[in-house]
Amino acid sequence: MQVALVLNVGPHHFATMVCHGVVSHAFLMTAMGRKRTFGLWLEWVESLRPVVRAYDGGTTNRFRRSVGMERTSKLLALGGIGLAAIGLAACSTLVSRHPVGNRSVPQPNKSVDLQKYLGRWYEIARYEQSFQQGCEGVTADYSLRADGKIDVLNRCRKPGGKSSEARGRAKVVDGETKAKLKVSFFGPFYGDYWVLDHADDYGWSIVGEPSGRYLWILNREATPEEAEIQKLIDRAKGLGYDTSMLLRTKQP
Repeated sequence: MQVALVLNVGPHHFATMVCHGVVSHAFLMTAMGRKRTFGLWLEWVESLRPVVRAYDGGTTNRFRRSVGMERTSKLLALGGIGLAAIGLAACSTLVSRHPVGNRSVPQPNKSVDLQKYLGRWYEIARYEQSFQQGCEGVTADYSLRADGKIDVLNRCRKPGGKSSEARGRAKVVDGETKAKLKVSFFGPFYGDYWVLDHADDYGWSIVGEPSGRYLWILNREATPEEAEIQKLIDRAKGLGYDTSMLLRTKQP
């Protein structure tokens, strides 16, 4: 929802999911045999191109160099385990992980009414992630699908005024509170999206996930009063987050 809720992605983790895909496909190749999975692998790599391009800012070139899109057939010849090792090594350079800002992320303390949570959210502050570097005017739009899942549309403004967007889907994984979701922007790869706290009228929301490396403060207004922003930052601090790590998002 945030990812990449441009996570804003969250509740995403775009680069992490790419890496998981590289490794999981490599082990799948080991189990099924290279010949059988060759087509699947190429199809998966090709499906990543428009997603990676959407984030631009040099990520595309680093991804191509690290994972070797143009040399996929050579990597396949190394075998599944060898490819998995290469994938892990590439991921270590691709994914720039944010420091842990909360070593004991609490469980969401309120249930979520999905109907009230839908609509547009403006990102007010975040833990800066590699996939969001330079993003301003970040928004996330959520709408209910016929199958019960949630359509996610994240937008941001990159340096120079260029717009970027990412489309994904989310599903509830905690049927009791509906405060825990999984978000995917491609394939079967999902990231955690926890609504840790929210206003009773759904005017604001604080979003995180179990590792404590991701945090987003969202609001229904693009430019709330400074006192309101400070109140939300204090609430995030009360949840155990190091708020000195927060980056304020320029809006609109």
